[in-house]
Amino acid sequence: MIARYANIDLNLLIALDALLEEESVTGAAGRIGLSGPAMSRALGRIRRTVGDPILVRAGRHMVPTPHALEIKAEVRRLVEAAQVVLTPSAPVDPARLARSFAINASDLFVTLLGPALLARVARQAPGVVLRFLSEGHVDLPLLRDGAADLELGVGGGPQSEIRTVPLFTDRAVAVVRDGHPLAARPLTVRRYADAPHLNFSRRGRLTGPIDAALADHDLRRRVIATVPTLAAALMMVRDSDAVGMGPERAGASMIRELGLRTLPIPLDLPPLRMVMAWHPRQDADPGHVWLRGVVRATVAAVVA
Repeated sequence: MIARYANIDLNLLIALDALLEEESVTGAAGRIGLSGPAMSRALGRIRRTVGDPILVRAGRHMVPTPHALEIKAEVRRLVEAAQVVLTPSAPVDPARLARSFAINASDLFVTLLGPALLARVARQAPGVVLRFLSEGHVDLPLLRDGAADLELGVGGGPQSEIRTVPLFTDRAVAVVRDGHPLAARPLTVRRYADAPHLNFSRRGRLTGPIDAALADHDLRRRVIATVPTLAAALMMVRDSDAVGMGPERAGASMIRELGLRTLPIPLDLPPLRMVMAWHPRQDADPGHVWLRGVVRATVAAVVA
């Protein structure tokens, strides 16, 4: 297919359209910004390509041939279609947008941003539907496969082509029930390690950065359970002596509403970098550009 069109110069279509509209080499040249000699050469190439003189001299003027008149409307249509295809997409009007967006996010992000994001979308784009997808226990290339339009989470994925932008940075804190013995006095590394721990991990992992940091102190902790969501972990922490973990800023409202307390973890842990990610094929999509802007504005308003 490529070889079939390899010798066709589509610039000739623009020149042909101008010649048919102006019926003059000079007028056509001025119409598309070419010199007179350049347009004459273009007319020569058009004649050789289509096998028709297109314009012929009639006194002091040029007139189109029957074949030129026959193809004039089709040439105009093709040029207009090419302009539509090659013109940059205009910014979307959210009020007229009717579309569904799939957002892959943890329960933390859905709880934190969901209400404010829904309210903002309802005001700006009442025809938009948001589909929040739960994170699975295994990593799937949802952005690459097109199953999700956006991902909201910690850090970046292993897919190198995925676009990511930072949303905010958080830090991990220990979470305990009100009246927990660990809250009675300053938390040391030893006391923290000796407490029973509850992990939340969508992959069911029993170890993580905390264990690496404790190993630097020649200490190990005892994990009694792991659950897939932060909400489940906090509910179990509320009704037990287990020590949980949560993001200080992003989890503040959920932790507060459950009557729980946070304690600084006495370890040097890496920060939690919350990001928004998408596939590059949607970089310039006007609706997707709008959605990314709405998510960032919501984050800025919710995460003070």
